[in-house]
Amino acid sequence: MVFAFCAASSFLLVNIVDPYSGATASPDFAAEGERFGGQAAQSVAAGGDYEIAVGGSENYVVEEKPEPVVEPASSGSGWAPPAVTPDPGSAQAYAAGAVAARGWPSSEFDCLVALWNKESGWRVNAYNASSGAYGIPQSLPGSKMASAGADWETNAGTQIEWGLGYISGRYGTPCGAWGHSQSVGWY
Repeated sequence: MVFAFCAASSFLLVNIVDPYSGATASPDFAAEGERFGGQAAQSVAAGGDYEIAVGGSENYVVEEKPEPVVEPASSGSGWAPPAVTPDPGSAQAYAAGAVAARGWPSSEFDCLVALWNKESGWRVNAYNASSGAYGIPQSLPGSKMASAGADWETNAGTQIEWGLGYISGRYGTPCGAWGHSQSVGWY
């Protein structure tokens, strides 16, 4: 099995890297624009460690694929972020209403967007493996948000309500939190 894979990968690499080595048809037989099956560029996975991008006019690039990032659970607690699909647009829409409900002007929402774009990209499952911060507001630890609801790990509304309460209590407003973040790098 390993030999077959190596042989097939070698054949593929030789024919992509040097198409004139003998095992492929001459490009003279392909009409202009129809080379490589009519595609402008193709990407071929050649083994587990390399990717080959093939384009027209003899543009070949062999790149080493990056290692996947695996984030360990924080501090040996055994906790890992839940597998959920973040919806940053819906989270921001919810936050706009929550900011308005607190009587803050739209400029405060602008500061909140900038702050949480920087912190989490508005992803409900954003997790900082080095600190253990979690969620849209990057609560440290994330379990603090349980005070706003039992669904704190997966519910953007719960996280936003907790985060706005935290911001209000510590910085007064989102612009206060954003100003602090800009001056020291965190809030």
